[in-house]
Amino acid sequence: MVCKMDIVSLLEEFADLIRNEEVEVYNEFSLQHELGIFLRAKLTGNKVQFERNTKFFGITGTVKHEIDIVIYNENEKYAIELKYPLNGQYPEQMYSFIKDIKFMEQLKEAGFDGAYCMTLVRDKNFYSGNKVDGVYSYFRNGNTIHGTIIKPTGKKDESIDVHGEYQVEWKSINNWKYYIVDM
Repeated sequence: MVCKMDIVSLLEEFADLIRNEEVEVYNEFSLQHELGIFLRAKLTGNKVQFERNTKFFGITGTVKHEIDIVIYNENEKYAIELKYPLNGQYPEQMYSFIKDIKFMEQLKEAGFDGAYCMTLVRDKNFYSGNKVDGVYSYFRNGNTIHGTIIKPTGKKDESIDVHGEYQVEWKSINNWKYYIVDM
């Protein structure tokens, strides 16, 4: 059996493998697949699948439809959403991080036993900089992600309503930073 605490511990263990250069990740695709391989080895007896559509689990109406990594068996199901941005676009990417949190929140509300977001960044502008208001405040200033969050660029006619309260706590991996949000 998998339990919620085990998933967070496994994500931290995987981060240690990156830190110790036992696993190399160089883009989001490699992060997803290396983590999936690691999880399959650790969680024998469970299915570990990539890009599984929410409809497979009878879930519709979510902000996204493809789950990066899903772990399940007859009794339990867990979802992991990953981000590893490489091309700047800080406010847009930060909004995307929040969209992932909302997606995982929706899966949890729809019956998943656990849902997690793991984000890995190399660029310090995601976690530090002079701008600390708006969407930046959640990733640079420690503000709790909660309530209605408006898309920071473009027409600003899109928003996400986050029901829970989530805190981003950046941790170091060599010259990178990462966080894990547990729903």
